Amino acid sequence: HAVGSKVGEVLLYYCYCEVKDPEKLCAWQKALCQHLHLTGKVRVASEGINGTVGGSKVATNLYIEVMLSQPLFKDILCHNDFKSSAGGAHCFPDLRVGVFKEIVPMGIDPKKVSYKETGIHLSPQEFHKEVEKYLSQASQGQNDTILLDCRNFYESKIGHFQGCLAPDIRKFSYFPSYVDENLELFKNKRVLMYCTGGIRCERGSAYLRSKAVCKDVYQLKGGIHKYLEEFPDGFYRGKLFVFDDRYAISSNEDVISACRYCGTLWDQYKLCSSQHCRQLVLTCPSCRKKGLTACCPVCQEKELMVTSRASGQALKEECECTKKRPRVPVEHISKATLDAGK
Repeated sequence: HAVGSKVGEVLLYYCYCEVKDPEKLCAWQKALCQHLHLTGKVRVASEGINGTVGGSKVATNLYIEVMLSQPLFKDILCHNDFKSSAGGAHCFPDLRVGVFKEIVPMGIDPKKVSYKETGIHLSPQEFHKEVEKYLSQASQGQNDTILLDCRNFYESKIGHFQGCLAPDIRKFSYFPSYVDENLELFKNKRVLMYCTGGIRCERGSAYLRSKAVCKDVYQLKGGIHKYLEEFPDGFYRGKLFVFDDRYAISSNEDVISACRYCGTLWDQYKLCSSQHCRQLVLTCPSCRKKGLTACCPVCQEKELMVTSRASGQALKEECECTKKRPRVPVEHISKATLDAGK
């Protein structure tokens, strides 16, 4: 009864380690989650495991204890590696456990760019001090540091660290190309990286370091999740995007994004109403009442076409949002601006 309770939480964690039999670990993990009535997503690979699962607090506590006692993770994982937030099994439509080449989809062979070559980990307290120093120096036009958000554009749109560089990319697999196209930007710079829970920084910082252009590469240990636990009113403003049915969790009252249509402050995502599109859209209640529920005019028009036509008629997947956005943006920043640390 306690395991099936709807009052619960969502866990986010990852563990990089050598997995000799990913299929066996995957089967064990699936059985464990089913036994505890957990839903969510778990990725298993030869390089480790990455999961976000939801269930009752009894279930999530048991899950943590079992994971910590698993011989494969026993000397690597610790209680602090699990990030929790209010939620439960209802935050996910189902349970998906599978074997993949990477535990975070960057699109680079783990043998070529390994998590073992990651940047220097900074605790939330250390990262906070670095950001404070960065913002202070930036205001004086003297900075050799870049505060880099390595998440996707729709994540940084509703919440980010003050003064950060947030790439306008749609997938993390575009991040390596972004680095390649903007190498001059990182030349001789100290880079402070952050992401949701820390996992993207592990591979992202390793890739950036492999280019041998930065002075130093640092990353926020535990990601924004752990930072907000200690600094809810720190330098991170807005909501934290999460990959489940909640879309976002908050630690402060700031709203830094706006409605797609009227421009009023709004930060609660909904899926585009056009059935062929999977984009997220910020549209306030007032605009939704007017029928403005798609991510762009192209999708809005197609939604009307779908409802007026016979069912089963296929429409081409195209969207104004993605058509206008370059796959990998090039930052047009002058050398003088870079030297001034702006």
